[in-house]
Amino acid sequence: MEKTLKRPALLAGVLIALIALPAVADATGYAALTSLATRVLIYGIAAASLNFVLGYGGMVSFGHAAFFGIGGYVVGILYQHYSLGEPLFGFIPGTNQLLITIPVALVISGLMAALIGALSLRTGGVQFIMITLAFAQMLFFLFVSLKTYGGDDGLIIRRANELPGLNMRDKQTVYYVCLAITVVFFFVLWRIVNSRFGNVIVGLRQSEKRMAAIGLPAYRYKLMAFVISGMGCGLAGALMANFLRYASPDMIHWTKSGELMVMVILGGVGTLFGPLLGAAVFIVLESILASWTENWQLGLGLILLFVVLYTQGGVQELGKRLLGNRLFGRRA
Repeated sequence: MEKTLKRPALLAGVLIALIALPAVADATGYAALTSLATRVLIYGIAAASLNFVLGYGGMVSFGHAAFFGIGGYVVGILYQHYSLGEPLFGFIPGTNQLLITIPVALVISGLMAALIGALSLRTGGVQFIMITLAFAQMLFFLFVSLKTYGGDDGLIIRRANELPGLNMRDKQTVYYVCLAITVVFFFVLWRIVNSRFGNVIVGLRQSEKRMAAIGLPAYRYKLMAFVISGMGCGLAGALMANFLRYASPDMIHWTKSGELMVMVILGGVGTLFGPLLGAAVFIVLESILASWTENWQLGLGLILLFVVLYTQGGVQELGKRLLGNRLFGRRA
């Protein structure tokens, strides 16, 4: 487990670089880097949320795109009812305020995670993987069938949610908002991972029978971890809907769950910052390879194969070897 954030000066340097990125991108004529970095931050949150149950808890979920999509649709649905002036279900008013839509997305995705987790966690192994996948696909087809909310075409959000005192139409402002939320998210995740609760989750991954033998309710702990993970993905989905100004069933499709899984594997399973690094590597490789060929997934697959076979822990493990464990600490 990662007990401390080693070399805080290096972490501060990374944070300063991220803060300066939009100005550097504009100065060098690569303004698109700001949008690319925003996507990295958002997917980093989603991948780290999946990694909490996958890397620390040993729960291989293939349905976390469901919570990602729910977060996005919460923003889209509330905005649509706000713009039409029609309350949801006749009594819930729509809104375009970020300080409202984000908490609502967290609550709804958490409730859905509690429902799915309560049923899925009664199984294990391949059955757990297939049940989480099945639930995600059911939600996918549900939103495809909801013609009121765009059906297969999705929901267009004409303006990003408003935040008092900030111009959320500006891509740089959205980037800094996402950066601030990412910093808070990873700090909270670090505290959870290194808490007694985090120790129990890791213990359950290592031996659920031993943890049950000392009187710990394994099911309740795993369910709570699953809910926290689902809420993190819901947060990422809400941010992505604001960034893209669009929410669609593609956010819930099983391929999105696969992308999040690839990000975790690329960065390092069971590490704190690994999923964020994996998201950066995935998105950068996707941008570069897609500019070369439409079959970019083949190249990404070969790179993923190399990472799994030769880095023995993903990009973060490779970074630890090069930097001598100075930045990332130990794996779970």
